[in-house]
Amino acid sequence: MNPEINLGETGPRPQSVTEFTRRVKALLENGVQPTWVRGEVSNLRAQASGHIYFSLKDAGAQLGAVLFRGDALRQSVRLRDGQQVVVYGQVSVYEARGQYQLIVRAVIEDGVGRLQQEFERLKHRLAEEGLFAAEKKRAIPTMPATVGFITSPTGAAVQDFMRILTRRGWRGRLVVLPSKVQGEGAAVEMAEALALAQELGIFDLLVIGRGGGSLEDLWAFNEEVLVRAIAASTVPIISAVGHEIDFTLGDFAADVRAETPSGAAELISSHFVRSAERVLAAGEAITALAEDAMDRAGEKLDHARSRLRLLTPASLIEQGFLRLDDFSNRLLAAMRATVQLQGQRLGEIRGRLAQASPQGRVELGSHQLLSLYKRLHAASPASVLNRGFAIMRDEQGKPVARRAEISAGEALSAEFSDGVVKVRAE
Repeated sequence: MNPEINLGETGPRPQSVTEFTRRVKALLENGVQPTWVRGEVSNLRAQASGHIYFSLKDAGAQLGAVLFRGDALRQSVRLRDGQQVVVYGQVSVYEARGQYQLIVRAVIEDGVGRLQQEFERLKHRLAEEGLFAAEKKRAIPTMPATVGFITSPTGAAVQDFMRILTRRGWRGRLVVLPSKVQGEGAAVEMAEALALAQELGIFDLLVIGRGGGSLEDLWAFNEEVLVRAIAASTVPIISAVGHEIDFTLGDFAADVRAETPSGAAELISSHFVRSAERVLAAGEAITALAEDAMDRAGEKLDHARSRLRLLTPASLIEQGFLRLDDFSNRLLAAMRATVQLQGQRLGEIRGRLAQASPQGRVELGSHQLLSLYKRLHAASPASVLNRGFAIMRDEQGKPVARRAEISAGEALSAEFSDGVVKVRAE
């Protein structure tokens, strides 16, 4: 028999798939805290976006997982199918498919899982004791005169550290306290170096660190003996383990954590660099003010000297000579101008006289008469005959101008420039 279902006003309101899925998502994401999960990688898919999708499985179950691009770039482990890993992440629900999956933030090889669990246990225990409490942190001195660096004297970290300080012009004193930073006994040796530094009493600041490495390489900085020594130090400490992704317990116990030894060197020298820049700027400003004041004083002195020089008898005599020369030059210039003006007037009068002279009109008339003669001569019959023409005349000597005036057999004469020829018309 089916149970009675009441979906009316008093009955339960049905939920949509989206509402139900979101309810499950909230329960899972709020109820299951981020944790470490061990399993075998399978169905590995690397997308062009940089996101990596895979499954974690063991003999009894399978779990979907995703490693987003930003987290994937920070991992030192390269995933492959069949690989045994331990991952750290948080459960989430992909609403579009109603599937839950693990959002992975960190990946380590399964062999490192034991160290990671030990790290978490020791971190939790020391945190409960208050070793990492914020109120216990001491301020780092802004201008440390003497800095001690507990590290391997042959490692690249100390070279990078000193190179940064030198490049930035730091003027303090650096003392390297040599110690092992990896392997068995390294934590104890670093703790002893830390105790020695406090006994010497010469250090304003201590730096403890090394270059990057795997979790096993950096494990000495997670050992309890060193962590407690760092927390109990009477001298401020910067932890500078070159591993930007993960923290060591020494980072939590130190007063300040630097991502790398180079970062610690920049932190130590930053206030010095800013102060040096301010001093340099102040010195340049003082120099500029002093130079400006000297320039103004020099101008006033030159002005006073000029005024004093103008009031001396020698200066008055010189001024008299200058005025005399000036008047002489002006008189000469006026005389030259008068002479030049009179010369211009004389020239104008000469021009006007030349224009009024009858010689010009006579010459003009002669030119005109010659021109008329040439034109008349060019139009004369003799000139025409000289150009190769002939004048035809009848028996009475009259010029014949047209062919129609000539009859067949008529006697004619042709006049050329050099004589006359008798001809007869046919």
